[in-house]
Order: sequence, then C-alpha cells, then structure tokens
Amino acid sequence: MANTPFSRALAVPSCLLLALISSCGGSGGSGVSGLAPGPGGNASAKPNILFVVMDDVGVDQMKSFGYGGSTPPGMPNMDAVAGAGVRFRNTWSMPECSPGRAAMFSGRFPLRTNNFAALGPYDLANSQISSSETTTPKLLKQANYESAMFGKFHLAGPDNNEDGNNTPIQLGWDYFQGWIRGGPASIDTTAGGVAAQGTYACGFVPGAAAGGADTGACYHADNSCSTITGASAKGDAPGKQCLTQGGIFKPGGTCQSPSPAGLDFTRANAYYVSPLVIADADGVQTPPNSDPRNRGYRTTLETQGAIDWIRSRSGNRPWMATVSYSAAHTPYQQAPGNLVQGPPGDDLNCNTFEPQRVLSNKMTEAVDSEFGRLLVETGLARRNADGTLAYDPKASNTVIVIVGDNGSFANAVKEPFDIGRAKSTAYQTGVWVPLIVAGNVVASPNRDVEHMTNMVDVFRLFGEIAGLDVVASVPRTIDAAPLMPYLTRADQPGIRSVNFTQGGYNVQANGQRNGACIVKTVIAGRTVASICTQSVFDKGPCEDNAGVWWGPGYTDASVIATGHPSDAGYRSCWEVNQAEHKAGVALTPISPEITIAVRNNSYKLVRNTVQTYDAATDTGGPVTADEFYAVDQATPTPKLDKSGMDLLPARATWSPAVLQAYDSLTAQLDTILASQPACVGDGNIDNEVNATDIGLWSRIHRAWGLSSMFDFNLDGKTDFADLALIHQNTGKCKPSSAIF
Repeated sequence: MANTPFSRALAVPSCLLLALISSCGGSGGSGVSGLAPGPGGNASAKPNILFVVMDDVGVDQMKSFGYGGSTPPGMPNMDAVAGAGVRFRNTWSMPECSPGRAAMFSGRFPLRTNNFAALGPYDLANSQISSSETTTPKLLKQANYESAMFGKFHLAGPDNNEDGNNTPIQLGWDYFQGWIRGGPASIDTTAGGVAAQGTYACGFVPGAAAGGADTGACYHADNSCSTITGASAKGDAPGKQCLTQGGIFKPGGTCQSPSPAGLDFTRANAYYVSPLVIADADGVQTPPNSDPRNRGYRTTLETQGAIDWIRSRSGNRPWMATVSYSAAHTPYQQAPGNLVQGPPGDDLNCNTFEPQRVLSNKMTEAVDSEFGRLLVETGLARRNADGTLAYDPKASNTVIVIVGDNGSFANAVKEPFDIGRAKSTAYQTGVWVPLIVAGNVVASPNRDVEHMTNMVDVFRLFGEIAGLDVVASVPRTIDAAPLMPYLTRADQPGIRSVNFTQGGYNVQANGQRNGACIVKTVIAGRTVASICTQSVFDKGPCEDNAGVWWGPGYTDASVIATGHPSDAGYRSCWEVNQAEHKAGVALTPISPEITIAVRNNSYKLVRNTVQTYDAATDTGGPVTADEFYAVDQATPTPKLDKSGMDLLPARATWSPAVLQAYDSLTAQLDTILASQPACVGDGNIDNEVNATDIGLWSRIHRAWGLSSMFDFNLDGKTDFADLALIHQNTGKCKPSSAIF
C-alpha cells in the first residue's frame, strides 16, 4: 500500500506493509553495515547496545532538545552524547511507566499487551507482559546477544504472577539486578527508627539549622559505627552522609556498644533503602533490607551494577545492557551532593511543591552524573582536563540509546508545558519524551530529527542494530516502524504518517479498581490545581505523589466520611464528586480513566473517557469525548494541547483542510482501536485457540492455579471455568490485523 495510517514511503522499494512497516528485502530489516571497528573488534562485529531509561523525565526537562524552561536540570553528560548523535525531537511514549516500558520492550501498543497503566499489586497477570511475548532480549538472542537489566523493571510480577521475582528471566533477560515493582517505597520519616513517624519528611536527619543535628553516630547493620560531624565538602548533612553509606544516624550521640534500641534496619526508605532482586539462570536472590547491597543511593546502585556487568563481559558475544533508572520518579528525595549542581538541598521539605521542583531537578542531575560515570568506567568515554565528558561515538562499537519512559510528573513540569496535563494523560506533556541515539551507526551526528517516532520503534531499532529482519523475527503483529534509516541518512523522509498513544486502567480481579486519590498542587500555601485520579494503587503511592488518599484505609481528615467508612473508602472518583456535591463543596476535577491520542504532522486528536457524576440522577459513570488541537515542536514555545485550545467548539468555522485532518485522524484512531479483536481462550497470544492452550492451561492450573494469562474470566484464578472458555472458543479467533 502506498499510503497507510502509520507510514510514509521509505526511500526503498515499496512493498506490502505489515503491522507498521514490514521488511521487504531491501532495508526492511535495516541491518547495520559499514560500522567502524570498536576496540579489539572489526567492522563486521555486531554493536553492543547501552540502553538508558529515565523515569518521568519528559522532553520538557531537556535543554538539549530546546526546552527546560528557566530552570532546567543540568545534564552535561547526556548533552554531550546528544551532541554526538541524533536527537529525535518528536517522540511519543505511553502516558505511564509500565505501558511505556512494555512498548519499548515488545514493539506493541497497549491494546495488544493489555497493559494500560503503571502496574500495582492488585493488577492481574492479564495486564502484565506475558512470557509468550517476543521481548527485546528474546529478539536479540536470535543474533547471539546476551542481555542484562539494572534498576526498575515494572513490566510483570512479582504480584499475581507465577514467575514472581523471576519474571525478568522468564521475559528473556540473562541477568537482572534491581527492583521488580515500580517506583521506590515511601520515605521512612522515622529515619530508621530514631524518631517518631512524621519527624523527618525526607527520610534522614537534616542539619541543625533545619531542625536536625550537625553531629551524631552512624550505625550499620553489622554493628559497626562511626561518628560524623559537620557537612561534607559537597554540603551533605551528617544524617544524609550516614544514609548514603547505608547506615542509620543517631543525632547528637557518639558510638556505643551495643547499639541503641530502636534502630530498624528492616525499613525501606525511598531511594536509600530498597528491596533488591538479583536474578539469573541460577535462581533469585532477595537480600533483606539490612543487607549492604540494598542500602545506598538507588541511582548509584543501578549504575554500579551495570558497570560491573559490562566490564565482566568476555567480548565473545555482543551485549545489551539496560540501565533503567528509577529517578526522577516520586517520592522526591535529596540526592547525594557530589552528584548534583549547587547545594544538595538537605534543608528542603520533600512534601511541598516548590522544594519538590528543586529536588526533581537534582534527582535528574544525579542520573546524568551517574550516566557519565557509567560511560567513563566502561571505557565508552573519558574525561577532559576540565572534567567535561569526552565522548567519541566512533571510538567503540557500542550504540547508546537514551529515552524517557513517559512525560514528566506534574510537580516537575517545566514551562511552557502544561502542569495540569502531565504524566498519566495523553496530552503532549504526558507523552512527549526525549529519544537520543549515538554511536558509529550514526551518519552526520549532532542533528535533530523532527519526524514522528514512537517508543515502540525503539524495539525495532534494537533488532536493526543486531542486523535482524524484525518483522520476520516476531510471530505476531508489531507496531514498530524503522528508526535506522534516520540514523544512516540525514535526509531521510518521515516514515510515520500518524503517531499513537494509549493509557487506561489494568485488569483486576472481578472488575475491581484502584481507590481514589486527590492530588493537589499547592504553591505558597494556595491550591492552584487539584485532580482526582485512580492511577495510583494505594495510600502510600498516593501520598508520595502529593496526594490525599480517599480509598480504603484513608486517614486524612479532609476525606468526607459520610457513607464511606475508612475500611471501604472511595472506589471511584465519581463517588468522590457525589460526596462533595452532597456536602456542598466544590467538585474536584477527575482525571481521564482512559486517555488516547493520535496525531499527524500538524494536528492531534485526543479521546478521553472520564468518570462523571450526574447530580440529577445521583449516579455516575464513564463519559467519552474527543478534543482536537494544533500542535508542533517549535522551540522554546511549542504549540501544545492546553486547556482552552481545543478547536472542536469552533468546528463550524474550520477550513476544508482542517476538517479533512480531523476526519482522517478520527478514522485512523478508530481503525487502530479495532485492530486487535478479542481472542478469549488464547493464553499464549498466538491468535489461535487450540490444543496448545489446553495443554498450557493444564500445567498452570496444576502448578499454580492463580492469576495467569489463562484466567479468561478475570477472577484471579486459573481453573475449570477458564478451560470451559477455551473449549467454547476453539477455532473462533480472528487474527489481529495490521493497521494498514
């Protein structure tokens, strides 16, 4: 087909396009050729791949992309790599962490993976990435790559999943060292048990000027102790110095033996004490929180794990190392002073808006600092005499790919982007992310690509780097368009004609949903924005995101208790509006529960489904509406889909060209959403219901019996009711269709 919803003509022979764009003998596989030799290698060697994922860092944060507002985080190391590679300035991801990561590691949109939101402990295996998917490491195994991941996983498990903490290995990685669940745990405001709950908002004892102490004893789980007095050369308070070392700080004291009562080394503490998982073919390790491997700044631990693994490679096989940083995800917490620009902000309050904006920048700067260390200590770069990064993409046979997993969290958004339409929405601020590619595959480096690209395309790029025909290598529909042509040709025309993003809610047992959370943005003591969302799964994460939990177990005095006791809580945001209406208070706006968007070069269609309370009938439910915007990538002030900019109300005045664009995008969106027909009974996602599904169901039923991809009635159990559905639907499935 010459013109398809997702593609424009490549400068290669035309051919039938499958999924997004299929290979067709010419450059469809987009294998790498003409590579410069790396150290100890040769021009024909497959490149190594270093994949760096930043969490909640949207394009609005990136000075190297022309944005960042008046207070961008300093990112000199990534800026240096961006200056030696290609900056894709028009890249979409999905609105939240898990679907964004699922897209980059499967090449498939959420409507195919059934993962629509950040995974939580109540989400069933049906919304987790299936072990039947051809993930990036499985794809690369076809080219003899070995793969490892360090840091945040958040694709599947450990809850409601037979594979538990072993899910990274089942999904294809050879080695995993990091955190299976999503963001870090809540801040331990007792600072390790040395004070009452709520005493230390940032999880450590600050300096005396901020209500803490300038001297004290730093105890470790092995019963060792040292006295720390005064701030470090980089400005870290003694309490944070101790925490960074993995200890618990007793303010004002000297070391004593035995250690004082009450020190609690079992408590998780945001970025400084995390329940590490280490998995490989030999099994899974889950060290207790008292283990030194779990204690220390998370960004540093993630980086060091990658350095150690990369340096241990034999050189006999190509490798892909994914460094999946947790930062700058909430909870916001001070980074070590040696990793940030300016003072570390140990005196800042982690619970309020203005300090959170500063801390977010510093957490992003810490990622950049550790990224620079990663390159230097693995030999991919060196330091100039002035300390700046010297990166030569032709000096090694390693391709570096840097992305953000979704748009920025609201409290970190930089002007002129929209703080009210950030992460968790399909608006530009929620899905527009940085994508940087550098290495010896790049022709004419230090340039921008303005054409539309998508996070699913990164999956295809990895296969292209390995020399694979990606479409032929994956036995199911993929949505990934080629990226390699943009790297090898500075004048490559745009490949996508439209872009797509999708968010919603994940599957929970028997139709259950996350509880309600009201997130407020408070500036100088005044609430400037407030929204009710069900995208966070529990009280702790709600409060970590500057929210008030209205769900089961709420404790905040502002929650309206009438008709909803604490043990029940509010299970939907429209019920929150119902309670507010009956109490005679202003209704809190509700975030979309389903948020989808499609765009072409000039316009964007957003389709939101929002829970809505109807006071006349005293009932509530979902209401779906479309919005239409003009968008672009102008710097420093792009056209954005902000409130009040919706073109639909003025439809009667549109020109024929605008009307045609709207009609075309509407039709394309409907086509995309219809391209994955339901296939009840197909547990191994091969678009067939047959004896293979029966055999797999039988094994899972006997060995596990709980949530799995074979739980077709979505009750959290794999039982005979599901087997009956396999029998009822044998031979009835329609294959998922290409979107063209």
